[in-house]
Amino acid sequence: MSTRILLVDDHRIFREGLRIMLEKQPDFEIIGEAENGRSAVEMVRELLPDVVIMDVAMPDLNGIEATRQIIDKTSRVKVIGLSMHSNMRYVTEMLKAGASGFLFKDCSFEELVNGINAVRDDRICLSPPITENMIKDYISVLSKDTHSAFSSLTAREREVLQLIAEGKSVREIASRFGLSVKTIETHRQNIMDKLDIHNMAELIKFAIREGLTSL
Repeated sequence: MSTRILLVDDHRIFREGLRIMLEKQPDFEIIGEAENGRSAVEMVRELLPDVVIMDVAMPDLNGIEATRQIIDKTSRVKVIGLSMHSNMRYVTEMLKAGASGFLFKDCSFEELVNGINAVRDDRICLSPPITENMIKDYISVLSKDTHSAFSSLTAREREVLQLIAEGKSVREIASRFGLSVKTIETHRQNIMDKLDIHNMAELIKFAIREGLTSL
């Protein structure tokens, strides 16, 4: 079964070039072209394509708003944002609007073909630089999480917390590290103060959630 594709871009020469290349793929069928977002919304309603390749910056109705309207009306249609701009704002807004992928126009043709196949199979496709930036942003957010075991606690406190969560007594933990019971009790209190946790049950839940131990 062929993948039915709608091309949306305000540059005719770009659309024609893309059509010529995509039509050479045995399982792709170009069912239409639109030069702006408003036309794209109407054509999606009439033609019900499987995949829409959507330019972001277009006159009359931009690709972000067009994507939002398309997904609101026909959620089964997959949209891939395609832009010459590497601004991450475009990327995030397209994804928030419901796009299943985002590629830069300087991507290889193979990357575009793989992206179309990916979204058709209910997977996400993103240009490698986008994935890299998103991972960096995610790590940055995690590093600012004041309640993360790895940012809030010292290495020794994490070890103590793991053993507590695994059911070891304060005396057993003290013996393991060659420390006094009072020192381990102080570690335990410091852990609870840093994490703003006030009972053992919540402390154990936190350790499991952070991956320090498992059930």
